[in-house]
This record gives sequence, C-alpha cells and structure tokens, in this order.
Amino acid sequence: MNITVDKQPECTATLSAVIPAEKVQSERKSIVTAFGSQAKIPGFRPGKTPTSVIEKRFANDIKQELESRLISAACSEAMKQDEDLKVLNFKNPETLDHADDGTFSFVMPMILAPSFDLPDYKGIEIKIPSTDASDEEVQREIDGVAERYAEYNDIDDRAVKADDIAVIDFSSTLDGEPLEQVLGESAGILSGKEDYWIQIKEEAFLPGFTKQLEGSSCGDKLEVKSTVGDDFPVDKLHGKEIIFDVTIKGIKEQTLPEVNDAFVAETLQFGEDKTLDDLKELISEQISQQKKQQAEEAKVNQIVENLLAKVDFELPEEMVAAEAQGSADDMVARGAQAGMSDDDIATQQAEIIAAAQVQARNNLKTNFILQEVAQAENIEVNDAEVLQRINAMAKQQKKPAKTLIKEMQRSGRISSLKSSILIGKAIDFLIENAKVEDAEVEAEVADA
Repeated sequence: MNITVDKQPECTATLSAVIPAEKVQSERKSIVTAFGSQAKIPGFRPGKTPTSVIEKRFANDIKQELESRLISAACSEAMKQDEDLKVLNFKNPETLDHADDGTFSFVMPMILAPSFDLPDYKGIEIKIPSTDASDEEVQREIDGVAERYAEYNDIDDRAVKADDIAVIDFSSTLDGEPLEQVLGESAGILSGKEDYWIQIKEEAFLPGFTKQLEGSSCGDKLEVKSTVGDDFPVDKLHGKEIIFDVTIKGIKEQTLPEVNDAFVAETLQFGEDKTLDDLKELISEQISQQKKQQAEEAKVNQIVENLLAKVDFELPEEMVAAEAQGSADDMVARGAQAGMSDDDIATQQAEIIAAAQVQARNNLKTNFILQEVAQAENIEVNDAEVLQRINAMAKQQKKPAKTLIKEMQRSGRISSLKSSILIGKAIDFLIENAKVEDAEVEAEVADA
C-alpha cells in the first residue's frame, strides 16, 4: 500500500493512496462471499447462489463497500505511519480510480489538528479580588430595597430640583430633522416618550439632560441640548448634539421609608423575630456568593488569557468559519433580546462579524490547548462522568435520561459532551496548579 500525506497551510493535508491489486482482489472476494451468504435470490438456496449472479445483482453495492473498506484501511495505515498525524476530519475523496491493472487509488483532503508546543502551564499566576461584601455594597442594596418601597408625592408649589422625579413628554431632532429620520433607523428611547418618569440625577440620561430640567415648573416647555458620548451603543450618534423638545407634565418627590427592624419584620415580611442586622447579614452572604462566582470566572479567564498570550498557531479555517457563524448568531440573538431592532443589527453587521471572528479563533485556540494539556497530564473522561452529566441535563430539561441519551446519540452530541467535560477537567487542573494571589492584598503591600 503506497500512501503519501502532503501537509499544507491552515491545518489541511491531502492523502494520496495506491492500493495494490492483490489487496483489492482479496477485499473484493471477502465482500462477495459475505453478500452471497446473506442474499435471498429466487431459484437459489441461501449460500448457494453462483458468484457471477451475486456480482451482477449487487454490483453497485459491492463496489461501494469495497471502496469504503479500502479507503478506511488506507486512512488507518496513514495514521500508523505518522503517529503525529492528528486528523480532525477525513473529507470526501476528490478522485477514485480503479485501474486496468487492478489497483485502486484515491486522493482525499483532510483537516488536521494544529501542531504546536505546549507552553509552561503549571504555576500560572492569577489574581482575584476579595470575595467579602463591603459595608458600602451592603448599604447600596439596602438603599435599593428602600427605593422599591418609596412613595411619590405630586408637587404643585415649586420647581424641579435635584432628586425629584420629573414626568415629561419629549421628542428629539438632529440638525433640525427628527432623529430617526436622520439616522434611517430606530433610535430607541432617544426618539421620544410620553409620560416618561426621569429622576433628576446626572447618570439618569444623556450628559447634562436632567440638569437642564432643574428650575422648571409644571406646564413649562423647554429646549434641552445634550451631546452623545462615545459609550452610547449607536455609533452614528457619537459626538452629535441632540435637541430635545421637553414638556414638564408633573413633578414628584420621592419619599423613602426608613429601613429599620419594624420595616424588615412587617413590610418585607422577613419574619417577626428578624431585624435589620439579619437582613444585612443575608445581603452580605448573597453579595459574597456572587463575588465567589465571579472570582471563579476570573480564574478561568486569566488562565485562558495567559495561555493564549504564550502560544500561537494556525487554525483550520473551516472550523473557524463554522465557529464564527455560531458566535455571530449568538450575538444577534442577545442583541434582539436586549431590544435591538433588525435595522440596528444590520447597521452593526460588520462589527458583529469582526467580533465573532475574534471570539471564534480564541475559542478554538483555547480548546486545542486545553486538549493538549489533558493529553500531557493523562486526564481522561470515563463513561460514568458522561452519564452523570447527561442525568443532570435530563433533570434540568425535565425529560427521562434514556430519552436524552437517544437524542444525543442520534445527533452525535455525545462526543462533543465528552470533549466539553475533558476541557473542564483540564481547566480545573490548571487552576489547582496555579499561583493564586489576592489582588487587594497585593495592592495594599505595593502601596505600603
């Protein structure tokens, strides 16, 4: 069997194979015998059908089976000859040739896994912030509770002042034309609203908007100007001055309840024996738990960033394209859920595609690196671990585990799940072997 593998850029290769006539004939004879033992042809007893009849009746099937076996044998031989050949995908053969001398040859494109040397991956330095809840963070949550139970009283005898709630109607123009007409797309809340409640705080709307409402009274009509900052999601508006025609329809004063033991026990119905200190303790625990989760995510992110910065290699472009399409679809779906219109999404199509390409390459590089780490450290995934994950998924989806297993087998998702578990175990290994430092402690030492 004459086999050559021509490796090419972007993780591609071409396998060329010439299989001798003796091998072809031997394999063909085995296939014909198998067909003859199973065929049921009128006029012949099972297993007694002449070979010539079998070959004529099942000519196409025999040919397809023969080619499949010979190609499979050649692929296996190619990987035996080169142990470093890591094939992600054998594609359909480009040529198939049955020569007059009985030899069979074919040329097949392949997608290979990237080849690279693992960087140092043990002892990666990662820094995490404190997971303790500060008094300021707890108080912000307490203030938020108070705001949810605030009362709003109508004010008729004075003008708008800081912290008031102004009830307004407003519309907007840019360069003398309605904002949406100039943009050619939806501008969301900037286009205008009726009976819109806005608190007189700088961060409540565009820069300087609420400050210009101070001193106005019910019924007043005023022109408010505001320049859009570079952090606004619509790029076309960055640095543009928008003019708003505003009508003050009402003024409301916010009255916050005092959050004390009685409020906790009665209004919040936290429990007759519960106090403000109990509420603070609960909030502190919730904040701390959230910070712990964020810290775990920070560990993973820093591990990945460290590895990506240390090694670079080519990626299979077909896989990049598929991964990028999936990332772009996810971005569009999240945008739609956040209220972006089809026009908004279309306008940002180039940015979405560019971001999806970057994310796809980083995702694939990360997966390949972590798979190499797993191999280097003999990290494996057993059937029990896969079954445990499937059981958890089935419970979450509220369906029998056997049903989910069959669905995943039909769609080929078992192998991808196993790969996902393997990557997770590799990440856990890297975190266990990392040098974890408290970022806040380090900052205090540096300041000292």
